[in-house]
Amino acid sequence: MVFTVERLSCGAGLAVAEMPHVPSVAVGLWLAVGGRHEDKRINGISHFLEHLLFKGTGKRNALEISEAIEGVGGRLNAFTAEEMTCYYARASAKHLPLVLDVLTDMLLNATFPAHEIERERGVITEEIKMYEDHPEQVAMERLSGLLWPNHPLGRSLCGTVRTVSSLSQADFTAFRDRHYHAGNLWITAAGNTSLREVKELLTPLLQRIPQGEVSPYKPATSRQTAPRISVVNKPIEQTHVAMALRSVSRHDPHKFALRLLSVILGENMSSRLFQTIREEHGLAYSVDSSVSYLHDSGTLSINVGLDCDKLPKALDLIFRALKELSLNPPSARELVRAKEYTVGQTQLSLESTVNQMMWMGDHALGHGRVLDPSKVLGQIEAVTAEEIRAIAEAISRRSNLSLSIVSPEIKAAQVAGMVTLD
Repeated sequence: MVFTVERLSCGAGLAVAEMPHVPSVAVGLWLAVGGRHEDKRINGISHFLEHLLFKGTGKRNALEISEAIEGVGGRLNAFTAEEMTCYYARASAKHLPLVLDVLTDMLLNATFPAHEIERERGVITEEIKMYEDHPEQVAMERLSGLLWPNHPLGRSLCGTVRTVSSLSQADFTAFRDRHYHAGNLWITAAGNTSLREVKELLTPLLQRIPQGEVSPYKPATSRQTAPRISVVNKPIEQTHVAMALRSVSRHDPHKFALRLLSVILGENMSSRLFQTIREEHGLAYSVDSSVSYLHDSGTLSINVGLDCDKLPKALDLIFRALKELSLNPPSARELVRAKEYTVGQTQLSLESTVNQMMWMGDHALGHGRVLDPSKVLGQIEAVTAEEIRAIAEAISRRSNLSLSIVSPEIKAAQVAGMVTLD
């Protein structure tokens, strides 16, 4: 696959993956702004603003926006993350002019009607309440607060009922004017199109886009010296555990070893945690691990749900697995399997226009350039067993652990005694 990249005359970045064998095209408009760019008073505004861009422009009302894309068999969606917001669509390649017109119209011309703000305020309030009824989500949100206390990264992307209730039309306009500009924007397209075609279509559409510099953010620093533990009691059937070890950023070369460590620990059915916690001991139905990268930090996370009385054994097995990998490198066979899994999953995902569009956008905002998948996979292939052991040792420390639990009866004092990580 070949990605072509160019800086448009307006200052925005453009990246295109040509896939002439498919009949469709996926397009994303990526803004380098998200939850970590919010202060406490406006917590949740990035996500709320994402919703509002669908609610009408000077050219189309909310229904006409969705009808424009869905009326030609396409899909229109968006998401907000800690460091980015993305508006994207997928449709038949012949409808690319329409897709770009709708997306740029939303980006530049959203009007924020007062009645739509009030209606969406109610929708997001219910979304927040819905997440509060999901113990896994509660555990993850409390985990973020442990990892980054008193920091935008430690707050919910949705905000709170209080902050969402207080956001005004002026707040949305000011936030958009501050962050929705060419310096923060990348456009990525993958499918049956070309850089030339996308550029020719975009140039007149983005003539009026404001200029600006990439939005700054508060550094993710931490002075953690002991385990951080949160326990929330709810009337539920299971105890839900979300734990994390702070690790390297997206710019650190050790991130490839971290990813393979996660695969070996818990990303598939043959992983160590799945085999011990589920297959050998029957403690849980689901156990998994994952990695997350930010500009200046990152995490290795482990999640499991089980009965309260099985929690001590499960935590002990998790800590033992981390300790074992920090002392002894994985075997040659296990290393090969982890690499093949990572490479194979990446290659399979990139058969999709949407995933190629996502790959380009994520890397463009994260690195300022689009990374060639073959080169990234080559760096995965180059990781040694000793590098995996070393990153496990570097992060698997008691003083680096954050542990969030949602349980019907477990108490924080009990959990503190279960932390056996050195």
